[in-house]
Amino acid sequence: MSSTTIAADAVDHEGFPADKSKTGGWVPAALILGIEICERLSTMGIAVNLVTYLGGTMHLPSAVSANTVTDFMGTSFLLCLLGGFLADSFLGRYKTIAIFSTIQAMGTGMLAITTKVPQLRPPPCAAHANCQTANGLQMGMLYLALYLIALGTGGLKSSVSGFGSDQFDERDEKEKSQMAYFFNRFFLFISIGTLAAVTVLVYLEDNVSRSLAYGICSLSMFIAIFIFFSGTRRYRYKKTVRSPVVQIFQVIAAAIRKRKMNVPYDINMLYETNHEASRIQHTDQFRFLDKAAIVAEDDFSEKKVAASPNPWNLCTVTRVEEVKMMARLLPIWATTIIFWTTYAQMITFSVDQASTMERSIGNFQIPAGSLNVFFVAAILITLGVYDRLIMPFWKKWKGKPGFTSLQRIAIGLVLSTIGMAAAALVEMKRLSVAKSAGRTTATLPISVFLLIPQFFLVGSGEAFIYTGQLDFFITQSPKGMKTMSTGLFLTTLSLGFFFSSMLVSIVKGATRSHRGEGWLADKINYGRLDLFYALLAVLGVINFVVYSICAVWYKPKKPNPAMEMGNVANGAGAEEKC
Repeated sequence: MSSTTIAADAVDHEGFPADKSKTGGWVPAALILGIEICERLSTMGIAVNLVTYLGGTMHLPSAVSANTVTDFMGTSFLLCLLGGFLADSFLGRYKTIAIFSTIQAMGTGMLAITTKVPQLRPPPCAAHANCQTANGLQMGMLYLALYLIALGTGGLKSSVSGFGSDQFDERDEKEKSQMAYFFNRFFLFISIGTLAAVTVLVYLEDNVSRSLAYGICSLSMFIAIFIFFSGTRRYRYKKTVRSPVVQIFQVIAAAIRKRKMNVPYDINMLYETNHEASRIQHTDQFRFLDKAAIVAEDDFSEKKVAASPNPWNLCTVTRVEEVKMMARLLPIWATTIIFWTTYAQMITFSVDQASTMERSIGNFQIPAGSLNVFFVAAILITLGVYDRLIMPFWKKWKGKPGFTSLQRIAIGLVLSTIGMAAAALVEMKRLSVAKSAGRTTATLPISVFLLIPQFFLVGSGEAFIYTGQLDFFITQSPKGMKTMSTGLFLTTLSLGFFFSSMLVSIVKGATRSHRGEGWLADKINYGRLDLFYALLAVLGVINFVVYSICAVWYKPKKPNPAMEMGNVANGAGAEEKC
């Protein structure tokens, strides 16, 4: 095989250099996407309607139900760090996806059984005042199923997008262009999974059987796993070289050990052994870490002449720069958390709002959880417009295939903030109707379609911010840390959900009056959810200002001159062959 037919840094299932004509490309990437579609079908099918199950069947208060959902979702995404660490350090992405997708499917099956057995839920309310809350055993079994799902979801999500992008060679201009479109296609397909979850599954949960809906989720996941295994011979694999976490600690430890030494004016005096084509160019940010690459007298003693230096004492410039690259991601990482706090309201309090409003279309009543269909529709419409109109226009005008990842994140933050402002206004209207019609009225005379603006704005925001974050964290991270960086990105979702839980608890405690009610009352008709939404809008504005500063400060990784020369030469060679 010639060098032009071999994918860079990739092997086939037998460990030989990957042949582009036999491995990788759109078909293997699509087989990998099947896992993510079914994972999103299961997770969202559970999350968007879980708050109604916790309140209506398990008889938990509104705020407790909301926090249970956000804690479940937060744990799912927090465990992405574990999945990323295992994939990069030991298992590889393929095995990580296989193991944790199986765990996720088993957890969903257990949830189907838990919601089916009558002994695992409290008896129905004879009168609302006499509702019996679920006991410890009933909640324990529910939590066991949920957090088994969370473990599976967290383990596989960090590897799916990275393994999908592995099917494209970044050094091949044609495949690099295909990878840019892959991220949009990736989010488009998982949004289709979400659409099925908030329509078909939510309807089955509310009108047929929750256990049947969850059983369908489990079965679909097992089918997706089978399809995933069918592509084993066609995938491209990246070898696990070293633990990225250990590498980060080695650089930090070496820099601290040499903290009293001065970095030389000539950066060429810093330690470097990597081949020119694989080096990362030195940058001026985080200069303290450069101390890890300073060569000290005892780094190469007579006993160590034939051996490599201890990486806890001396690191190459490339290794230091890889740690710098991860450090540069952190400010962007921190300023995207608030978006997912906003997102959390769409599957908790917004569903609670919908359950009190008029949802009938003729003789059909829309399930409260299915209002998220407008959220998903906004994502699909936004992605379609961006893919078919904005990207081609931007390429002609600016010569680039669409907005940069940082620009997409910024757009997402703005849209979500406007969405919370719209939500506050709609809730003010809903509360005024509740006051005039009676706060105990089961269905208020106000159309549920007034909630569409908040779902649409936050949904459009997610279309921009999710693809922007995914692109940013994968393309701006070191080659050996891509899965871990994807896990880092997904922890923004986790921390957003956890911050939502914390904020709910703080606001509930701080605004509680002598009558026991506050902004977030147990029954939302007695609270001031509009003020809570307004608070999130204000936090969104402050966060956007901080994000803008961080985005200006951020410096993207420098291209390797040797690699660029190689690409130019390859391009020239290709032109000659044509």
